[in-house]
Amino acid sequence: MVVHVDRWIDGKSPLGGGSTGKNPTDRAKLGVKRSVMTETAGIPIGLAVDGANRNDCMLTELTILSVPIPRPAPTQHAPQGVCLDKAYDHEFVRDILKNLDLTPHIRGRGEEARELRADLGHRARRWVVERIHSWINRYRSLLIRWSKKTKNHEALLKFALALITWQQMRVLG
Repeated sequence: MVVHVDRWIDGKSPLGGGSTGKNPTDRAKLGVKRSVMTETAGIPIGLAVDGANRNDCMLTELTILSVPIPRPAPTQHAPQGVCLDKAYDHEFVRDILKNLDLTPHIRGRGEEARELRADLGHRARRWVVERIHSWINRYRSLLIRWSKKTKNHEALLKFALALITWQQMRVLG
């Protein structure tokens, strides 16, 4: 089993509140960063929320530990991997994943695209987590955070992920 972790800076948080920080890409306006973990088919299984000024790799452990159900123990025949992008290419992230018995698959920038051009028989694996962020942004109350309390914002995010999961399960049959 391979899971995917990705982060996304939410839109603005004009009202502020907990777990907000100065967005480095939007003139230091308050914003929220969400980190989502999906399984191979793109079903969301974990979520972590923090301020927009928090480094992506700092949310790695929180995101993985946010999965609400216990995962099966990895074996030699069924290892468990995590696909991450270049932002997570740090030794302490590798240590966290090793302590959690997960195999890191950290891709450099453009590495997967180059491989796809060379071998057209394989699909990109990261798009499954990136489309989750796009689907979350369809909910207006999540595109711009209007809730001051972090718990309320997280509850809305989890509700949106539950709806996305339900829709995906209907599609998958």
